[in-house]
Order: sequence, then structure tokens, then C-alpha cells
Amino acid sequence: MLFTGCRRSEALALSWRDVDLASGYASINRSMHQLRDGRIVFRQPKTPRSRRLMSLPPSCTQVLGQHKQTLETIRRTLGRKVVEDDLVFSQADGSPYLPDTITHAWIKVIRRLGLRGVRLHDARHTHATLMLKANVHPEVVQHRLGHSSITTTIDTYSHMVPEVEKMAALKFDEGLK
Repeated sequence: MLFTGCRRSEALALSWRDVDLASGYASINRSMHQLRDGRIVFRQPKTPRSRRLMSLPPSCTQVLGQHKQTLETIRRTLGRKVVEDDLVFSQADGSPYLPDTITHAWIKVIRRLGLRGVRLHDARHTHATLMLKANVHPEVVQHRLGHSSITTTIDTYSHMVPEVEKMAALKFDEGLK
């Protein structure tokens, strides 16, 4: 989520077929949800615009490549192979992680780091904020987040980046010279 800005449900639904490590792309085309009765279901993403092809930072493809190698080693000991339809983020036997399991693991890591109040969803917000701080066009940020409207992106994140406002004023001033 930090590397891509995708939603938890989108990350958990990724299969290896959706990830092209060589080209550095991931195709977001479904989301995973746990029903009240405990069953796991895969659905269309939140909005039509949530279906997207997104580029992965090289650091992300490297981490995913290492993760895949680790999974292959674990699965070999279980007499299995990693296949294209396997979930990228799954348990050793290939079964899906429950969404809350991921959230609870995040909370444990955050506490070990001595941080408080940092939610898993904040990784998505951090991604968007860093993109905007780096002067990435808001429409690109909108695409990466899968927002159906640029208004959602702007309304949610514009207040978080006061430095961008300051930079805009400086750039305007430079343009007048």
C-alpha cells in the first residue's frame, strides 16, 4: 500500500498473474472481502476507475521478487509450486490471509517501532502525500489510488501538503521574472 497506494482489499486480491515483475506493473482488477459468515469473496474493485494498471517502483518489484522466492522455497517444502493464479499475499499453503489478520500484523509492527495511531490505511495516504509533495500531477495520483473523481483526490489530500502550496507560490514568482 505504501509503494502503490492501493487499498488493502486490492492488495490482498492480487495474484501472480496480475504482477509483471520484469516490466514493473501490477494490474488491479479485483478486491478481496471477508463476509460476516467468515467466507472470503472476490469482487470488482470499489469503482470502475479502480480497475487500473499501475507501475511499481523498482524497490517494490525487488521486494516482491524476494517475496516470491521465499514463497517458492516454502511451497517446495510442502510439495507445491507457486503458480500464476496463486495470491501474492497468502499463507504458506496458498490460502488467503484474512483482511483483519493483515491489519493486526501491521499494528504489531507499528507498536514494535514505538509508533502510535498509524493505521494500515495511512500507508495509502502516505503514498498519495509523497506523490503530491514530489509534484506528481494530481491526475496521476488519482489513477494510482483508483479514485473515480479527481475531486476525491484533491479534497482528501490537498490540505496535507502545505509545502506544495508554498512551492506553487515560488514557481509563480519565478514565472514573473
